[in-house]
Amino acid sequence: METWGNTDILKLSKTGFLSSQKCPASIVLKSYDWAKKQREQGNCIVCGNHSQIEKDVFEMLLKGNQPLILVLARGIKSRWESAVEEAAKTDRLLVISPFEKEIRRVTREYARIRNQKIIEISDDLVVGYASEGGLLEGLLEGKNYTLLNDVPK
Repeated sequence: METWGNTDILKLSKTGFLSSQKCPASIVLKSYDWAKKQREQGNCIVCGNHSQIEKDVFEMLLKGNQPLILVLARGIKSRWESAVEEAAKTDRLLVISPFEKEIRRVTREYARIRNQKIIEISDDLVVGYASEGGLLEGLLEGKNYTLLNDVPK
């Protein structure tokens, strides 16, 4: 496992966020509302940034001051956008990759491994949406998690 950033964040209570790539618009909006609430409350969130919903949630969280863990479905990049660099410099970001730096292309299997790592390191799980019969649904079998569709506005 490769890391970049503040590894002390792993000692905090962490909530993982997962969502299938394709999800209903209502779930996208609930995911955005959830992310804003987590940012305001300063909660440590573990997420990916491969699908559009994951990217959006991560970018919303990045605008706050709370600690974050980004888990990649590829190797760790050598260059990051300025907001990510700034979060790392201020010790509020940890980037984790279960893969070597040379892995640059995300595959279905790498995404599964990344999602498994998010589940493994998170104390609580929040799921925006899990497609029926999809990869995420299979990983969540037998796990305790909160489904955003079940959370009142």
